Amino acid sequence: MASGDELPAKDQKEQSKEEQEKPKDGQTTEDGAAASVASYVKHPLQNKWALWFFKNDKAKSWKANLRLVTSFDTVEDFWGVYNYIQAASKLQSGCDYSLFKEGIEPMWEDERNRQGGRWLVNTQKNFRQQELDRLWLETLMLLIGEAFAEYSDSVCGAVVQIRTKGDKLAIWTANATDQDANLGIGRKFRERLNLPPKLHIGYQAHEDTMSKTGSTTKSMFSL
Repeated sequence: MASGDELPAKDQKEQSKEEQEKPKDGQTTEDGAAASVASYVKHPLQNKWALWFFKNDKAKSWKANLRLVTSFDTVEDFWGVYNYIQAASKLQSGCDYSLFKEGIEPMWEDERNRQGGRWLVNTQKNFRQQELDRLWLETLMLLIGEAFAEYSDSVCGAVVQIRTKGDKLAIWTANATDQDANLGIGRKFRERLNLPPKLHIGYQAHEDTMSKTGSTTKSMFSL
């Protein structure tokens, strides 16, 4: 006599057929299902990057005003971060965004930055609403896409600074004395940003910026 849990012979055959047709783990029965699984595979970046935010609160020390927002190492996670945060053009004066390779803090004193410098773009006030977000996004794409070819390892990160008199955009490099690398990075930077011919960019050593006596730092190179 059959127990209450046993199936009639006909139902057992139908169940056996269903089990044979049911895909095993990791398998798909249709191309569409396979494509669906593939769509969840993220595209890794060559480096892991960290996004930092600085807000100028005079009641706090400079370092206390700097905070790590998040880090990412895939294309999809980059866009998730970029689309979530406030656009650079919407930040208050005195605020910065910095994107640096993980392990490098966006400050002169960091060991990886100390002997380096930066390619600096100074913009006019009316540039913010017209072009700043495009320039910053292009800069980010240059970094995470390792677009500087053999010189990409020399890149530490990039900074956008929102200021009342005019915003600043910069790419930081590791060695101010490596002329070939710095000029290669600067040319690619200028080309990708598609800057107006009259808008020049200069390369400044961090050491010179730290020891400057006036309001400006002399550029080692200019493009």
